Amino acid sequence: MKIKIKMPEGTPNVPAREDIKMTDMAPIVRSVEGERGVGELVNRRWSWPAHNGRPVYNFRTEGREFISNRCLILADGFYEFTDPTDPKQKRLDKWLFTMADHDWFCIAGIWRESPLGEAFTMLTMDAGPDVAPYHHRQIIPLARDQWADWLDPNVPAKEVLRWSPKGSLPVTQVYGAPPAQGALL
Repeated sequence: MKIKIKMPEGTPNVPAREDIKMTDMAPIVRSVEGERGVGELVNRRWSWPAHNGRPVYNFRTEGREFISNRCLILADGFYEFTDPTDPKQKRLDKWLFTMADHDWFCIAGIWRESPLGEAFTMLTMDAGPDVAPYHHRQIIPLARDQWADWLDPNVPAKEVLRWSPKGSLPVTQVYGAPPAQGALL
């Protein structure tokens, strides 16, 4: 990893769980200002309230540099949702994306102080080749060799925030009827 991990609040107690939902507490590794290759493992709230009160759980990267408050969001997968393939079904179809050759990975994020305390959000960009058939935007999964660079604000964001090569994000349908032959995929 090439990252020294500090635990300023003690070892976090992070129980295994199937999903992390907006406003839940979750583990992140946040950058430590002035210390290359060092991160702090802390539990923080996923999303901060926007001015309209809605949660900011995703944040667009276009035109931004992110010169401070970068973080790594620990994950073993992420979901995208599509319209149901069965018109009688009311729930959206749910798709799980994992990262090839990684039991777990990190998602590029930022954190900030909010009226509810420190919170984090996931960064997004236009969808890459693996996610585009399911959604027009995607979060940014980072492979291990990108983690130290993302935590270093001296490394330009555009050098780290990019699509994974096609085939890097295998997908599994979690909920919904399998799509018809030739549909979606």
